[in-house]
Amino acid sequence: MQNRLSGMRAFYLVAFGQFISIFGTTMTQFGLTIWSWKFVTEVQPTTDPATAMALVGFFNFAPEVLLSPISGVLVDRWNRKLVMILSDVAAGLATIAVFLLYSSGQLQMWHLYIAGAWTGAFKSFQWPAYSAAISTMIPKEQYTRADGLLGLTESLSGILAPPLAGLLLGVIGLTGIMTIDIVTFLAAVAGVLLVTIPQPTVSAEGEVKRSIWKDAVFGFRFILQRPSLLGLQLVFFFGNLLGSLTGMLLNPMILSRTGNNEVILSFVQAGFGAGAVVGGLILVRTGGLNRRTNGVIWGWFLSAWFGLVLLGMGRTLPVWLVVVFASAFVNVYINASNQSIWQAKVPPDLQGRVFSARRMIAQVVGPLGILLSGPLADRLFEPAMREGGSLTGTFGWLVGVGPGAGMALLMVISGVMIMILALIAYRVRVIRNAEDILPDHDVPKPAVA
Repeated sequence: MQNRLSGMRAFYLVAFGQFISIFGTTMTQFGLTIWSWKFVTEVQPTTDPATAMALVGFFNFAPEVLLSPISGVLVDRWNRKLVMILSDVAAGLATIAVFLLYSSGQLQMWHLYIAGAWTGAFKSFQWPAYSAAISTMIPKEQYTRADGLLGLTESLSGILAPPLAGLLLGVIGLTGIMTIDIVTFLAAVAGVLLVTIPQPTVSAEGEVKRSIWKDAVFGFRFILQRPSLLGLQLVFFFGNLLGSLTGMLLNPMILSRTGNNEVILSFVQAGFGAGAVVGGLILVRTGGLNRRTNGVIWGWFLSAWFGLVLLGMGRTLPVWLVVVFASAFVNVYINASNQSIWQAKVPPDLQGRVFSARRMIAQVVGPLGILLSGPLADRLFEPAMREGGSLTGTFGWLVGVGPGAGMALLMVISGVMIMILALIAYRVRVIRNAEDILPDHDVPKPAVA
């Protein structure tokens, strides 16, 4: 078709399709979170409910990380538009499977683990394909704005979908919510089908023919040869390790501290969405920070302060709403700033394999943190912070005592460590000055006399 949209108009259509799809998915995730918590605490009670909840995240996340080096190579070799469509279709099929199991009364927690692993495997293709596609659809001056807009679509879903899902659970139930999700994923596919996504021009490095395995290694070698890029990813490596220790504990912590109040949980999740929406709107309007490395480094510092330290210390909905809003606002700048740096420094035809290697470096420890988070909460911190627990005398004044206090303390500790990490990163010149040290991929190299 010759009348397919291209350029920024095409990007806007893809972003809108993603918004519709993510909205439906976010509603399903909220509904399944409530179902899972009730399942492990009431239907089939387990002594380690936080662990059971964390495993859902683990099985979703681990395949995405482990497959990323190979998926990135294939994204560079295949048609990126086709890869984007297939990854969206795969996510829809997983929702359909869960829908059928729930509707027949047979859904178990282990079904969610399998569905998560399936979705995670295809997400390993989706992220590098979408990221690399942006580089060929729009000019580099628009990278930060475009990355902010994609984040905004997810954020709008985050603010609107949880409260709506909370209301609809009592009206149409989880079955009705998943039905909406199944319909909305078609919007993402349609958005991609109706636009032109150019394949990248082959660079000098991209012309070299290698095996799949050597191409997978090439992505890591590309990063290792550029200390500034490696340094940026090491910030995410350690930050994600510490953050993953608590990331899966937010929902159990809120539910534990509020007597399983799903309305309060929906408002907290909406608070994250609201902060990200405001941050995204400002980012799209302004185009981001002049020093994008500051957005990464100081973003990590402030996100940890608000989203972990103050969140763990808070014990009421108003406090939680303020701090999650601020944390999400800052997170927009972290991700958009980092993404635009990489899009500017890495040739588009190499971005699939390099971005996947980058993702693995940043997130390979995430599954480990998720696996540790449940046992740390259930076996160590929660018992220690209940009435008469071993840590209540020392930290009770900080996070309170009782259900959820142990998870809150773990958040505070992780947050303080991430803040220290950010301060260290700022002291390292190759990280702080990454934008100046590395030339953009489209800047000609000086001629050799």
